[in-house]
Amino acid sequence: MIGELGRRSAAALLTHSALIQAVTFLVRPAATYRALELDVPGFALGLLAASYAVFPLLLAVPTGGLVDRLGERRLMAIGSGVVLACSAFLLLWGSSIVALVIGTAFLGAGQLACVVGQQAVVANNAASSRMDSAFGYLTFAASLGQALGPLAISLVGGASIRPDTQAIFLLSACMSLVLFVATFGVSAKVSGGKRKAAVGAADGGDGAVSLLRTPGVARALATSATVLAVVDLTMVYLPALGSERGLTAATVGLMLTTRAVFSMVSRLVLGQMSRKLGRMRLLVSSLALSTLALSAAAVPMPVWLLFVVMAVLGLGLGIGQPLTMSWLSAQAPAGQRGRALALRLAGNRVGQVVLPSSIGVVAAGLGAGGVFLASAVVVAGTLLLLRGVRLDG
Repeated sequence: MIGELGRRSAAALLTHSALIQAVTFLVRPAATYRALELDVPGFALGLLAASYAVFPLLLAVPTGGLVDRLGERRLMAIGSGVVLACSAFLLLWGSSIVALVIGTAFLGAGQLACVVGQQAVVANNAASSRMDSAFGYLTFAASLGQALGPLAISLVGGASIRPDTQAIFLLSACMSLVLFVATFGVSAKVSGGKRKAAVGAADGGDGAVSLLRTPGVARALATSATVLAVVDLTMVYLPALGSERGLTAATVGLMLTTRAVFSMVSRLVLGQMSRKLGRMRLLVSSLALSTLALSAAAVPMPVWLLFVVMAVLGLGLGIGQPLTMSWLSAQAPAGQRGRALALRLAGNRVGQVVLPSSIGVVAAGLGAGGVFLASAVVVAGTLLLLRGVRLDG
């Protein structure tokens, strides 16, 4: 159970969290494969990855204020509707790089609305002492979706190096419809009076600014952005790495699933690990694991060993996101938690625009392996960035 939610509402929330990630992690690799079918250059894959973050970058902070005013379920319903429309668009018209970029951009907008709504449900209903565990369960469900999406690619792709992308887009449209329906299983009154308090607090207009002025917040947000951008880069460039090394689409899909499954494992025990080690020490350890795994992925190796690397990467990347969610939720006033989480998502989207676009240039000269190596350097840099930051308490 998450906070004060009823059993049915909590189940619907976790289902919604899993489904939005499943659709995202199904559509985005499929868009990469479709782009490869179109023989686009390496830098265009970076553009495709960055397009996912364009609308969310512009809308993240306003969306945080919107969820505090209108309520979580309404925002989740809007986001689910946008995702459903995107899936249908890519199914019917996703036959050019321009269409793929447009569809991916709107997918990012819909996913943003869903995730802000989901996180606000948890932030407004979980006790502060249980925040790490509550966000751990939410992100566990998200990781489950991140595992199911690539697994579907494996089932559709079979032994081919490039799968039937039209079949994948059809599957994503069906899943998006279920996502939209699942929204209405979440109670419309999950935050009750807290939402009324939120309106008054948000009208002050300086919630996001005051949070940014808190010592260490900007660096913690940069860390969160880096981790999410690396997850994105893995999703986009692992298919490219697989194509370079002659791996089938089924193998690549299973590798992406492996990464997601081990992220799930790390999130199931997140509450216990955080209480034992402390948020800061746990975050640093996860970043170090991620750096090692990304560096290893750049080196040619047997397929079984690359699966091991993806497992380690999943453990490392799985911890950073829920820790920054719970920390920001604890720092924010009760009436501005949606805004605080949206601020975090805005920072994430900056990373999703800047890092894929910049690192994508590397792919033109060094290939997909160079992208993984460059990503390792960026993650290692966040270890220095976090010096002196306190995430506990």
